[in-house]
Amino acid sequence: MVIQTGFNWLIEQQLLLSILFCGFILLERFGLKALGSRFVYKLAWLLPAALVIANLPNAIKPLQNSNISHYLITPNQPFTHEMGISWALMYVLITAGLLIASFITHTRFVKSLQLTELTQFEGTLATSVKTYTSQYVATPMVVGILNSKLVLPSNYNTQFDKATLALILEHENVHIKRKDNLTNALILLPTILLWFNPLAWFCYASIRRLQELTCDERVLSNKTTQQHILYSKALINCAANAPTGLMAYSHYGDKKTMLQRLINIKHSGERSKLAKGGLLLVAASMLSGLAIAKQPEVNKTQEEHISPTIRIEPAYPIQAAQQGISGSVVLKYDIAANGKTKNISVIQSKPKDVFDKSAKEALAKWKYKASDSGFEDVLVQLDFAINSEVAPTDLIERIKVSH
Repeated sequence: MVIQTGFNWLIEQQLLLSILFCGFILLERFGLKALGSRFVYKLAWLLPAALVIANLPNAIKPLQNSNISHYLITPNQPFTHEMGISWALMYVLITAGLLIASFITHTRFVKSLQLTELTQFEGTLATSVKTYTSQYVATPMVVGILNSKLVLPSNYNTQFDKATLALILEHENVHIKRKDNLTNALILLPTILLWFNPLAWFCYASIRRLQELTCDERVLSNKTTQQHILYSKALINCAANAPTGLMAYSHYGDKKTMLQRLINIKHSGERSKLAKGGLLLVAASMLSGLAIAKQPEVNKTQEEHISPTIRIEPAYPIQAAQQGISGSVVLKYDIAANGKTKNISVIQSKPKDVFDKSAKEALAKWKYKASDSGFEDVLVQLDFAINSEVAPTDLIERIKVSH
């Protein structure tokens, strides 16, 4: 049931995520000249921030200005049972397959390099990073998620002159110091979790391109025009032999990415402060809007009736039954537009913590008739009774659970 609940939540977030992905991709494609790659790269943090803010519990969301609505729920349809293969299970199997395939692909790639440690190397590298050579690579790259290794082509001495090699090593040092391979792996994980959304993969590609652009900007921030030209020539040389299909490792990218990097180097300089300020204002407005968008509704009409379609009776705790303990649990929850229950919490229970777990597990399996916008802050009381003596109440739905 936890898998089903998580899958439902993920599907519900797709509209928001798709809008965020589109916005970020457009910025990466068309906003670099005005904003700069480093500024746009940092905006990637807005993606998880917006997702977290949009899912804040109502109790801690800022600017609450609506009264909490309570609904009387009357069971008016028979109990049914869920049938058929679960889409959530299919999603888990595909996701697990992709994760395993990615791990195997990267592991085999590293082994195929047949690395030879370079014990005497005159270049300047980040502290404690070892350098290796391989006859199976044509361009420098950083491999390893937690322990970074610099891999150079076996003929690096003849392929690059000293000045070019120094610039390339400075570029790799930026990757190593920022732990970009670890960052890539952490970004790749949610991308695989969203494998069914093509915009997630496009967004991942945009972040990877921005990562290389920001490296270029750092390397060339204090360099001469001649060094800019030398660095650009080195990029072209590396692009001609760049590997493909390395999803987590920092490397020089494909030819299309290289062209974008050369254009970015050509237009490097001061960026528009007005454009940056305007975009930050839009981002702040968006986050504020998300924080207050999901407010409880107070004008639900009687026509919008809450109709249950699936009810799963809670299991009576064995220990409570053996000791002859009866009690009640009042729960608050939301009903999504598709009829699934979510955001379940215990408001009050008596005795405390005896029936809470059983009640929440059962309520998570309930399903209601689909509606236009769903319902929030629905209350239900579950009465666990050894005998027929159940305290009456006129405030919320009450369901007797017999032992």
